Amino acid sequence: MANAYEIRANLEKQVADLMKEVLHINKLLSSRASGAMEDAQEVFEDGKGHARHAVAHVREQANVAVGAMRDNPGTAATILSTVGILGVVAGFVLAGIVFENRRR
Repeated sequence: MANAYEIRANLEKQVADLMKEVLHINKLLSSRASGAMEDAQEVFEDGKGHARHAVAHVREQANVAVGAMRDNPGTAATILSTVGILGVVAGFVLAGIVFENRRR
């Protein structure tokens, strides 16, 4: 039969082994988390660059549109009025379709 000293020594060895395993697992998790963080940061920076490019492009197109409206105010007013009227007509048509579907 094992005496108390042997049991204690065995338990201390098991605890030390478990501590080593936990330390190893912590290192693995830390390195994987670090890699994932670097990947996420890379994706974020790439997306930020694309967003800046898209904003610059939209700004440029808006400036072109504003310039065209300033050069041709009558044409711009006609186009905007036509689009507004088409929107109202489309709204009435869709409302009529929805109303017909509800009546059935």
